Amino acid sequence: MADQIDTGTQDLLAELDEGVLTLTLNRPEARNAMSGDMTAALAAQLASAELDSAVRAIIITGAGKGFCAGGDVKGMASKGDGTVGDNTIDGAIHRQRVNQRATAGKLYSMPKPTIAALPGAAAGAGLSLALACDLRVMASNAIMTTAFARVGFSGDYGGTFFMSQLVGTAKARELYFLSDRVSAEQALSLGLTNWVCEPEELGAKAMEIARRLATGPTVAYRYMKENFARAASSGDVDDCLDLEATHHIHCGQTDDHKNATKAFVEKREPTFIGR
Repeated sequence: MADQIDTGTQDLLAELDEGVLTLTLNRPEARNAMSGDMTAALAAQLASAELDSAVRAIIITGAGKGFCAGGDVKGMASKGDGTVGDNTIDGAIHRQRVNQRATAGKLYSMPKPTIAALPGAAAGAGLSLALACDLRVMASNAIMTTAFARVGFSGDYGGTFFMSQLVGTAKARELYFLSDRVSAEQALSLGLTNWVCEPEELGAKAMEIARRLATGPTVAYRYMKENFARAASSGDVDDCLDLEATHHIHCGQTDDHKNATKAFVEKREPTFIGR
């Protein structure tokens, strides 16, 4: 039975079920647009999950018919200032940097597999959060859109980095400049999502994938993620080869590897314990 976690706000729901932490962005009346409380709670839950051995995989999804609309554009319009408010420009920039690293940045660097489950639209910073995850599954009626250009923004939460890694810079520029809607099938073709399923199957599909990962070799997953991150940032093949060698030899010393090789010889499924 899933354990409910108090996040301190109704804007973010959290539950832990057999190693899978599900985080639900919960402002369905606003298409799950990001509030200050939601962002702070998401950052806190991700920081906790990173160090919690009971958490072996993470799902992030949205309540209702959307994944996340990004920033609260209606709130920005009502204030007349979408970025600074009562803060100074430098203060607002620093706050934005901290928030981005603690959410999208953490989803990307988290030493555990992360999955975005999209029941509906992922737009703006909401799309960035989805792309920051290792894997994505979309409902067949869900869409993606960068949306930034439509409201005069350049983009945030790492979307330019994540999208460029997934589709290349030329296609990423097209999607950012024109802000076209990308259907689930188009997203699958472009490599922006890994799976598309019927809307009513989304939760089960995401949990199926997460449970497979939660019972997998978590130490190896951590080092796989570090290898991919180095490949994306280094550009030097020898650097990547050296890191892979270090991680590969280290994994060979784990109980998970030793148990898995024994299971392979005995022609049975391995059991991974995460060390």
